[in-house]
Amino acid sequence: MAGIRETKKKETRQAIMQAAVTLFSEKGFEKTSIEELAKAAGIGKGTIYGYFQTKSDILHAFCEDELESLHEELTTNADREIPILQQMVSIYMSEFRQITQNREFARLFMQQTAFPRDVDLEKHLANEDNYFKLLFPLLEKAQERGELRRDVDLLYITGHFYGLYLLLVSAWFSGRVQTEEAETALETLFRQAIEGLQPRPEHTSNEGKAHE
Repeated sequence: MAGIRETKKKETRQAIMQAAVTLFSEKGFEKTSIEELAKAAGIGKGTIYGYFQTKSDILHAFCEDELESLHEELTTNADREIPILQQMVSIYMSEFRQITQNREFARLFMQQTAFPRDVDLEKHLANEDNYFKLLFPLLEKAQERGELRRDVDLLYITGHFYGLYLLLVSAWFSGRVQTEEAETALETLFRQAIEGLQPRPEHTSNEGKAHE
């Protein structure tokens, strides 16, 4: 019985979130009411409040699902010896494919995650902390392998990757990068960042020797 109830709860939660994706895209976040969400999901208004207290909570639920997908991705591909470039491209392309399934919802979602409102800041920071817990071990391992500089804080390294990912998403929205080009573009951006984050040579460069 417990298993049936859990399955039903997951189905209801998914129905609410799917209704939100559709209505937020068609009408906008502010103009969509809880009543409309309930109707689109085929449930009562009171049922929605059993899952989400506000519309913002639904957006945060997508953040949580994204983190869960990332965790599954890392668990499935648990080999941390894979080059960091390959790992980062895989992680961020998984995110890209997830959010770009619906253009207008993707726009709203990225606004919420990149520029959170003050009232949502606490939940946003909690999601960020969980995100860092997943990524930092991968970056630390890359530092140990000599792929990334040890003297750069992990938070800033994460910022490099995330900032370039935002650039890719922005280019996708503007049409400068097509969906089928996204992975190649992201790999290029990440490769350039990683090369700039590699350890400095221990020996004097040839150019330096020429001036001795």
